Amino acid sequence: MKLIRAEFHNFRLLRDLEIDFATDKNKKLSVIRAENETGKTTILNGLQWAFYGDDALPEKGRDYRLHPIDWKVSDGRRIQISVSVEYEITKYPRNRRGVNETKRYLISRSAHETLNGAEWKRTPSTIKLFEMTDIGSEPIDPPEAVIKEELPPELREVFFTDGDRALSFIEAATSTKRGRVKNAIRSLLGLGVIEDVLKHVKKAASEVNKKAKGIESDDRLKQIADELDQIDKNMADYEEKIEDAKEQFEAFDERLVDTQKQIDVALVNGDREQLKRDLEQVKQRLKQIDNQRATAGKEHANMFRSLLLSRDLLAPVLANGLGKLNELRDQGKLPNTTIPVLEEYLRKTTCICGESLDLHDTNAERRRKHIQHLIDESRKADELQSMITDLYYGSRSIETDDGSWLATYNKVFEHRAYLDGIREEQGKKLKALDAQIDDIPDTDIQGLRDTMRQYRDQRDRFNRDQTRYETQLEVLKKERASLAAQRNNLLREQEKGELILAQLEVTQDIESVLQNSYDRITNEELTKVSELMNTIFLQMIGADPEQGAIIQKAEISREYDILVYGPNDRILNPDRDLNGASRRALTLAFILALTKVSEVEAPNVIDTPLGMMSGYVKRSVLKTAIRESSQLILFLTRSEIADCEEILDDEAGCVITLTNPAHYPRMLVNDPHLNERNILRCECNHRKECDLCMRHTDVETIF
Repeated sequence: MKLIRAEFHNFRLLRDLEIDFATDKNKKLSVIRAENETGKTTILNGLQWAFYGDDALPEKGRDYRLHPIDWKVSDGRRIQISVSVEYEITKYPRNRRGVNETKRYLISRSAHETLNGAEWKRTPSTIKLFEMTDIGSEPIDPPEAVIKEELPPELREVFFTDGDRALSFIEAATSTKRGRVKNAIRSLLGLGVIEDVLKHVKKAASEVNKKAKGIESDDRLKQIADELDQIDKNMADYEEKIEDAKEQFEAFDERLVDTQKQIDVALVNGDREQLKRDLEQVKQRLKQIDNQRATAGKEHANMFRSLLLSRDLLAPVLANGLGKLNELRDQGKLPNTTIPVLEEYLRKTTCICGESLDLHDTNAERRRKHIQHLIDESRKADELQSMITDLYYGSRSIETDDGSWLATYNKVFEHRAYLDGIREEQGKKLKALDAQIDDIPDTDIQGLRDTMRQYRDQRDRFNRDQTRYETQLEVLKKERASLAAQRNNLLREQEKGELILAQLEVTQDIESVLQNSYDRITNEELTKVSELMNTIFLQMIGADPEQGAIIQKAEISREYDILVYGPNDRILNPDRDLNGASRRALTLAFILALTKVSEVEAPNVIDTPLGMMSGYVKRSVLKTAIRESSQLILFLTRSEIADCEEILDDEAGCVITLTNPAHYPRMLVNDPHLNERNILRCECNHRKECDLCMRHTDVETIF
């Protein structure tokens, strides 16, 4: 199968867009060059919608608008949406000796969405399939049968691959990953046919068991047959419940991943709530700094009224005066302590000479009068002596070594400058946080986290249900085996039972043969897919096990786990131990290997496959994907194309460029002169730019 052309009409950003795809086997690569927000994922969703309907849309189309978001009511409340895909299928004869037969088809899916204010409602989609011939077109009804045969729904993510979502084969809960890998292998290898036959055989065995009820001569045989019939119904019921629980588990697990991605996208610029808390902390910090700056400002002003400044300014004069005071002190003239000393002795009973000064001693009265006379005479001394004494003691504070005013001023100034620097830094942080909050999309991160908890609870509940159903199913299987043995023994005792027993043995033999064939095909083909995946993967990442590469090999286990091994057969967890480029390469290697082993010729449509890659790995992945795919359609950004231009020169059969006019003037150089959101196409390849698609980065590169 090869895609030839696709047309989109009013499908979100794609108001009117037509894309052609390369079909030449020698140049089988098609490249749609498009930057982010330029319709790559929308085209991928549109192609899948055309083939699979709403089930292929995000959230299975629930609350997923299809019409352009800026649709004007004046253009009509009822909006027709359609996607048409022209493709061809080549049928090869089984013996490869006959003539190949190629048929061309056109599939068209359409729906209507009706606007009612801010609300909208979509009608169920209508699908039509036509076989295109030289004489016209012939409708095919029902179209789903042909589509399902060529592009089974289970393989949707194999043929139509989102570069991020494709990682679900290796980035998900263990059971979910196993289920996706198993379903992909089962569908592409055609194992569903054997599974359907097995179900038919089991149903036939159940019908044969009912015949045992008709043997009226044995009530016990009838009772056992009834019990077996009921057990078969219960087992079928549990098997359906197990499959439903698995699907629900995977659905909620996928929603968990999608919700986490929404949170991650919202958190690219930060968590709004956390940023608000950070903003409040910065404001509080600014308030503290402003208070400190005010205190530092006062301290700065007080420096010009300080004693220290006066002392430094009067230092030469003070030095002379203090010198004189010290000389007087050295001469014993300072301080003036005569009166205090004499008064102290009057309070004592003994003079300094040893004579008595006791008030009760009549001989001491003469001495006391003399001392009092000395005190009275000292008080009559020149007042200058007293002033000089006060000056001497007052000068002690000037003589203390508190450092120079200039040194202290420098410390005060540096502290104030330091606070000013912190204030400026916090001010910038405040502005940055404000801008960051403004740039964050209006996403309720806390709400998304609450949703994740709900999804996780639902997922875990279905996991518990699955475990419970599987346990009950095992109990029924054991009970059935015991009853079946009793029934067979009773049938052998009945004349009419031999035929029924023979029929049961035939169904059991057929079931055994089919099951063995299923297991053998699964094991053999699984081994082939695993080996080819390993070869492709190692080629893509340039890992040589013989040269001691960290990644030694990759394989698919019997339990359908995609495993990666390092040195000494140590298992590497793809989720944690591989970088983004290696994870994408591993996923693409699995998809390409599966397609190759199944010998199914189908397109590989991949959105941003080279994201997170650079250098050798990017070029190697591109070359390998081109070589292994029968038709490769890639949606690439300019950064993905960088360093791969020569490969595209040689391998690309079709290259077009898509442009979103809404990117003017920030990203686009020229004004497209459009008032509505619409993706535009030009014929520029990976080496060209025109007035429509030229971007500012292109101008910088050219000039």
